[in-house]
Amino acid sequence: MPGAGTKTDPTRADLPARCLDLTRLISRQGRGPLTGIDRVELAYLRRLIDDPVPLYLLITTRFGHILLDEIGARALLARIERRAPWGAMDLIGRFRWKSSADRRRAEADARRMSISRRRKGGLRRMLRTTLPKGTAYLNVGHSNLTDEILQGWRDSVGGTINVLVHDVIPLDHPHFQRPAQTDVFRSRMKRVSALADLVIYNSTATRTDAERWFGNWGRTPDGVVAHLGVEPFRPDMSQLPADLPLDRPYFVTLGTVEPRKNHALLLDVWEAMAAETAIEDLPSLVIVGTRGWANEALFKRLDTTPLRGRALFEYSGLDDRAAAGLLSGSAGLLFPSLAEGFGLPPLEAAALGVPVVVCDLPIYRETLGNIPVYLDSGDVYSWMQITKQLAEKRQAERERTGTPSPATGIPTWTDHFNLVLKVT
Repeated sequence: MPGAGTKTDPTRADLPARCLDLTRLISRQGRGPLTGIDRVELAYLRRLIDDPVPLYLLITTRFGHILLDEIGARALLARIERRAPWGAMDLIGRFRWKSSADRRRAEADARRMSISRRRKGGLRRMLRTTLPKGTAYLNVGHSNLTDEILQGWRDSVGGTINVLVHDVIPLDHPHFQRPAQTDVFRSRMKRVSALADLVIYNSTATRTDAERWFGNWGRTPDGVVAHLGVEPFRPDMSQLPADLPLDRPYFVTLGTVEPRKNHALLLDVWEAMAAETAIEDLPSLVIVGTRGWANEALFKRLDTTPLRGRALFEYSGLDDRAAAGLLSGSAGLLFPSLAEGFGLPPLEAAALGVPVVVCDLPIYRETLGNIPVYLDSGDVYSWMQITKQLAEKRQAERERTGTPSPATGIPTWTDHFNLVLKVT
């Protein structure tokens, strides 16, 4: 990463400052591997630190608001990237015993590094007395989209409000959400509709869906489509799980085990293959992701199926390099998700040269074109047939050396920021 004195990019040199909301990323510390949205927030932090426009960070915790300058931003980034350890927990953190220890230490470090702190209700004064007039606000994590933040920014700083919308799945598919989460999300998006100056969309598909809702609410902010960057992690084959049999092909599916991800289809496929073939002769299905919500029937199936530990393996908490290692050695990524805003795993797999099978969603037609195999979300027979074909192909390649050729045309963070930083 370039050092503190290397800022030469002239992008938006007329802008007094930017403030990135890092609330979500700090709240995620200690909760395992970062999710897709977390990684977007991290990508923004890395890029904005080295932009010529001065950078501030805003973090909201249960106890109030924290503002950091670029020095604090660099120190936090070093800790998030594990290049430096989190500091000691402070007295305030000891009252948050339900939060992870890393989160409490992260919030304590943010308080120690802050250039200003205020309890909730004191945001306007903090912003007005600390930030340059006209500072632009960027929220790319779907968190902290409150009236206090958005209206407070407009009243005290007067800078533009820029929000990245990843998807509106809670509105279009409320049956996939936790109870009450749809109402919370609707309130956030209504504030975006009313108060944002610019909405950044990760895809045209997301823009179409979101602007349909914004239109219903009476105001559609200006928007720009900028595909997210895809930078696959370097595979670490030494981190492959010890109990995974590597003497036969295996397939990977990545993501939280929740109804929207449609893991039930894959279990149906493997059970159908097991009805025709001995379990020991089947390819393996590797599920990588934590168990989510509203999926108790599937959890019971996963726990009781005779496939478990023989042709079905489930792992949570794998780091990104281990997951990349799993992908790179697999016969393919199977991703039967029923709804996605952007959906990083298929793009990351394609960037590693791994075959990809997905449901026919607009986002993948937009970002991957003809690279994946597209199948219907309920067509067990077709999923089974393509699985068999890819397993046979992988078995024939078992002596393969080197790495697969990555797909071309995968979006990059450079492309994303070249567009976004011209308008924010």
